[in-house]
Amino acid sequence: MKKIEAIIKPFKLDEVKDALHEIGLQGLTVLEAKGFGRQKGHTELYRGAEYVVDFLPKVKIEVVCSDDMAERAVEAIMQAARTGRIGDGKIFISDVGEVIRIRTGERGEDAV
Repeated sequence: MKKIEAIIKPFKLDEVKDALHEIGLQGLTVLEAKGFGRQKGHTELYRGAEYVVDFLPKVKIEVVCSDDMAERAVEAIMQAARTGRIGDGKIFISDVGEVIRIRTGERGEDAV
Protein backbone atom coordinates (compact mmCIF):
# COMPACT_ATOMS: atom_id res chain seq x y z
CA MET A 1 0.00 0.00 0.00
CA LYS A 2 1.04 3.58 -0.60
CA LYS A 3 0.35 6.82 1.22
CA ILE A 4 0.10 9.79 -1.12
CA GLU A 5 0.44 13.23 0.42
CA ALA A 6 -0.22 16.21 -1.84
CA ILE A 7 0.25 19.87 -0.98
CA ILE A 8 -1.92 21.94 -3.34
CA LYS A 9 -3.50 25.35 -3.74
CA PRO A 10 -6.75 25.58 -1.74
CA PHE A 11 -8.98 26.49 -4.71
CA LYS A 12 -7.97 23.23 -6.44
CA LEU A 13 -9.31 20.99 -3.66
CA ASP A 14 -12.71 20.25 -5.22
CA GLU A 15 -11.17 19.41 -8.59
CA VAL A 16 -8.67 17.02 -6.97
CA LYS A 17 -11.38 15.40 -4.85
CA ASP A 18 -13.56 14.86 -7.93
CA ALA A 19 -10.63 13.46 -9.93
CA LEU A 20 -9.82 10.95 -7.17
CA HIS A 21 -13.47 9.95 -6.91
CA GLU A 22 -13.61 9.35 -10.68
CA ILE A 23 -10.78 6.79 -10.52
CA GLY A 24 -12.49 4.95 -7.66
CA LEU A 25 -10.74 6.25 -4.53
CA GLN A 26 -13.15 6.88 -1.67
CA GLY A 27 -11.18 7.84 1.44
CA LEU A 28 -9.45 11.19 1.72
CA THR A 29 -8.05 13.31 4.53
CA VAL A 30 -7.73 17.07 4.09
CA LEU A 31 -5.71 19.41 6.32
CA GLU A 32 -5.29 23.16 6.09
CA ALA A 33 -1.62 24.07 5.88
CA LYS A 34 0.67 27.05 5.43
CA GLY A 35 4.05 27.03 3.83
CA PHE A 36 6.30 28.22 1.05
CA GLY A 37 8.69 26.81 -1.48
CA ARG A 38 10.36 28.61 -4.32
CA GLN A 39 7.73 31.32 -4.37
CA LYS A 40 8.92 32.46 -0.92
CA GLY A 41 5.75 34.36 -0.04
CA HIS A 42 4.89 37.85 -1.19
CA THR A 43 4.43 41.40 0.07
CA GLU A 44 1.05 42.98 0.75
CA LEU A 45 -0.13 46.45 1.58
CA TYR A 46 -2.39 46.88 4.63
CA ARG A 47 -3.51 50.33 5.78
CA GLY A 48 -0.56 51.94 4.06
CA ALA A 49 2.04 49.62 5.58
CA GLU A 50 3.83 46.99 3.53
CA TYR A 51 4.43 43.60 5.12
CA VAL A 52 5.72 40.22 3.99
CA VAL A 53 3.48 37.17 3.95
CA ASP A 54 6.00 34.34 4.37
CA PHE A 55 3.60 31.43 4.66
CA LEU A 56 1.01 30.96 1.94
CA PRO A 57 -2.25 29.06 2.49
CA LYS A 58 -2.15 25.51 1.16
CA VAL A 59 -4.16 22.31 1.54
CA LYS A 60 -2.62 18.94 2.34
CA ILE A 61 -4.44 15.86 1.03
CA GLU A 62 -3.64 12.37 2.28
CA VAL A 63 -4.77 9.20 0.52
CA VAL A 64 -3.87 5.59 1.26
CA CYS A 65 -4.42 3.15 -1.60
CA SER A 66 -3.24 -0.15 -3.03
CA ASP A 67 0.05 -0.22 -4.92
CA ASP A 68 -1.70 -0.70 -8.27
CA MET A 69 -3.91 2.40 -7.74
CA ALA A 70 -1.06 4.68 -6.64
CA GLU A 71 0.14 5.78 -10.07
CA ARG A 72 -3.41 6.52 -11.26
CA ALA A 73 -4.03 8.55 -8.11
CA VAL A 74 -0.83 10.56 -8.60
CA GLU A 75 -1.74 11.28 -12.24
CA ALA A 76 -5.25 12.36 -11.22
CA ILE A 77 -3.87 14.72 -8.57
CA MET A 78 -1.27 16.20 -10.93
CA GLN A 79 -3.78 16.88 -13.70
CA ALA A 80 -6.43 18.33 -11.38
CA ALA A 81 -4.08 20.49 -9.28
CA ARG A 82 -1.89 21.90 -12.06
CA THR A 83 -2.29 25.58 -12.95
CA GLY A 84 1.09 25.91 -14.65
CA ARG A 85 2.18 28.66 -12.28
CA ILE A 86 4.67 28.61 -9.43
CA GLY A 87 3.26 27.22 -6.17
CA ASP A 88 1.17 24.38 -7.65
CA GLY A 89 2.52 22.11 -4.91
CA LYS A 90 4.22 18.79 -4.33
CA ILE A 91 3.28 15.11 -4.07
CA PHE A 92 5.01 12.74 -1.64
CA ILE A 93 4.62 8.96 -1.89
CA SER A 94 5.58 6.57 0.90
CA ASP A 95 5.05 2.90 1.73
CA VAL A 96 2.46 1.94 4.34
CA GLY A 97 3.29 -1.11 6.43
CA GLU A 98 -0.12 -1.77 7.95
CA VAL A 99 -3.63 -0.34 8.07
CA ILE A 100 -6.20 -1.26 10.73
CA ARG A 101 -9.86 -0.25 10.67
CA ILE A 102 -10.69 0.59 14.28
CA ARG A 103 -14.40 -0.29 14.10
CA THR A 104 -14.02 -3.83 12.71
CA GLY A 105 -10.40 -4.73 13.29
CA GLU A 106 -9.87 -5.38 9.56
CA ARG A 107 -6.25 -5.19 8.47
CA GLY A 108 -4.36 -4.46 5.28
CA GLU A 109 -6.10 -3.47 2.04
CA ASP A 110 -9.47 -4.59 3.46
CA ALA A 111 -9.19 -1.75 5.98
CA VAL A 112 -8.57 0.89 3.32
